[in-house]
Amino acid sequence: MTQNVANLIDHTLLKADATKAQIKQLCEEAREHHFASVCVNPTWVAYASELLAGSDVVVCTVIGFPLGANTPETKAFETKNAIENGANEVDMVINIGALKDQDDELVERDIRAVVESSKGKALSKVIIETSLLTEEEKIRACELAVKAGADYVKTSTGFSTGGATPEDIALMRKTVGPTIGVKASGGVRNTEDAVKVIEAGATRIGASAGISIVNGLTADSDY
Repeated sequence: MTQNVANLIDHTLLKADATKAQIKQLCEEAREHHFASVCVNPTWVAYASELLAGSDVVVCTVIGFPLGANTPETKAFETKNAIENGANEVDMVINIGALKDQDDELVERDIRAVVESSKGKALSKVIIETSLLTEEEKIRACELAVKAGADYVKTSTGFSTGGATPEDIALMRKTVGPTIGVKASGGVRNTEDAVKVIEAGATRIGASAGISIVNGLTADSDY
């Protein structure tokens, strides 16, 4: 089970002050523990891709991060550029204000811009920023992500007012059905947190605490 959980973790470092040495350490840890990916800001994609060449760890990056307020055209360009630099997965932030304005056409177009730019080249994950949304908005955001053809829906950037909860994961899973991925991100800091979101329906975990999660699982024979 330990290795299975490690394979669900996007080992994450998205801080503005992340250094080259820290990105190298992140990649080395991901190799050692066989995490699903490293998730880094776009400026580090090429370097991480070079470090992880030949491994089973892929490179994930973020688009329109962390506010989501870029135009669809900007997000499309950022996606294409990231893929050219070696990204295998892209996590985009929706236009949250447009969602709250009930401008579903813009939200869907925004998501679709990234999905179409990554189709056949990289997985697309849609960050809906659950901590800023009502239940109705969470459902509508997930429905729009599915309609736009996204591969995953994701709870949070980790840079807003809150992160993943089991309740939000369960709601998202119920909304998107069994075939779309659900990523829990933000606030998953230990084994207990990880187990709760997995049991609620998460198929990927974004965490800077991947080592702690795996070490806790290793120490606990129940998981």
